[in-house]
Amino acid sequence: MENVYESWTEIKITVSSKDVETAGNIANMTVPYGIYIEDYSALEEETLEIAHIDLIGEELLNKDRTKGIVHIYINPQENPLEAVSFIKERLEAEGLSYCIETADCKTEDWVNNWKKYYHSMTIGKKLLIRPLWESGPSPDGRAVLNIEPGLAFGTGSHPTTRLCLETLEEYIDGNSKMLDIGCGSGILSIAALLLGAKSALGVDIDKLAVKTALANAAENGFYPPVFNAVEGNLSDKVSGKYNVIAANIVADIIMEFNTQVGEFLEENGVYITGGIIESRKDEVAASFEKNGFEIVSNREDNGWNVFVCKRRAK
Repeated sequence: MENVYESWTEIKITVSSKDVETAGNIANMTVPYGIYIEDYSALEEETLEIAHIDLIGEELLNKDRTKGIVHIYINPQENPLEAVSFIKERLEAEGLSYCIETADCKTEDWVNNWKKYYHSMTIGKKLLIRPLWESGPSPDGRAVLNIEPGLAFGTGSHPTTRLCLETLEEYIDGNSKMLDIGCGSGILSIAALLLGAKSALGVDIDKLAVKTALANAAENGFYPPVFNAVEGNLSDKVSGKYNVIAANIVADIIMEFNTQVGEFLEENGVYITGGIIESRKDEVAASFEKNGFEIVSNREDNGWNVFVCKRRAK
């Protein structure tokens, strides 16, 4: 069991608010688990939209609206200097002005930091995503997805995860068997089960992600064989057919999976892909076409794209 007193390294990247999304995209490339972003540039608008109130604490009102801070945590087994070097290289390649700070952060402090910035959120028409430290009745009778944020990518707050969850609402029913490629925290699989799917299988190359996905599923009352997660590659660990396949990863990996996914997708099944930035959209769309898929729909939010595809009729 991990010693909660081991020191992780916290990397803080401060950039202009207009560049925070790009910096966040770069940060997501460095770790397989969560990051969080402080961006107060639209504080009033977002508070009104989410909470429908205009009461904001003085501490938040005093935050610098011109800057955003991306927080990354590097575990004790990894080299933070490599991560910092990579981040600097990519930020400079993008021509961004930035400041990077590093500090030791005990695991217990890292978890507590998440509690300050992560709160319940509604997704689409049917879901409420809620961190484990919050409780209470669900508004509008929504299905509640309880999650421990921060230990694997995918908490619902990132635009691409939110888009995938909203898309799942349209395609999941009582006959759905789901395959979640690069399952991360397991959030897509758990959401599918809460929406009525019969079963879900997650696969991820990261051992921590698999462990976290299984724990999150259990927290929501789902255990094998209804939900299971396995460590490994798609071709090594998966067999059978699924009528919903989701992959919320990055463009390069999705294009690699496009060559393999067809054999696991039922004839009338849907293939939902997220994590695709605007600059890679056309390239990924061409890959779908090349590998026998037709695009049913494409959604975009803050420069992120989610595609829904089906196998092209022969």
